[in-house]
Amino acid sequence: MGFQPDPGKKFRVILVRPQSPENIGLVARAMKNAGFADLHLVHDRLLPSQAHITAVHAEDILDKARLCSSVGEAVSDLDAVFAAVARHRKNFPSLALEQALDRLDELPSGSRVGFLFGNERTGLESLELRHSNFRFTLPQASVQPSYNLASAVLLTLFHVSRMAGGRGVVEPWERPLPRSEQEDCIRLILQKLEEKRFIRSGNQRHMDERIHDLFGRLAMTAADRDLLLAIFGKR
Repeated sequence: MGFQPDPGKKFRVILVRPQSPENIGLVARAMKNAGFADLHLVHDRLLPSQAHITAVHAEDILDKARLCSSVGEAVSDLDAVFAAVARHRKNFPSLALEQALDRLDELPSGSRVGFLFGNERTGLESLELRHSNFRFTLPQASVQPSYNLASAVLLTLFHVSRMAGGRGVVEPWERPLPRSEQEDCIRLILQKLEEKRFIRSGNQRHMDERIHDLFGRLAMTAADRDLLLAIFGKR
């Protein structure tokens, strides 16, 4: 019997600006192999027909895939987002895959979780990483710069699938807010910090990214939001 994803959590794969139609099809095939079905594409055009050629026995995933105009739209209803990165980003520290799986395992049952993968050539941009709670890297030989997109998706989902049978049930967290509500709170905090002149034109980008990373890793719950907004004088 093949692996099945953890039935207590709902998973989504999000491809951001995928360049190769063939890779989109291979990602759908990888998802089918690992037991996943929810695919969102941040794409500025219709799904190319070439993707169906490589989506062997996974055409149904492509047929149901949702096209989104932005990363924010693709993750708005998710509770936690894990973004795959090939290299360390100064303001967005990353976890090893095993560490990311530990954080994933801590999320309560019913959590809606997304895995974010960037363009094959450029990866995820900083503005796109702001929509994630955690970043993770895949283990690889140091001489190889990065995985093929479909390989990265398959390797990630394979390890997520294995969690269903190999780990106990852990329920220490309250369920996080949807990403759209987490980001609304972060925007209010940034606004307050700008009003206090803590954030200025000279450090705005750096501080925006640091704040998104800091509060993103919190995987903010409703209680967290209420406390933060009280601290920052919004409630």
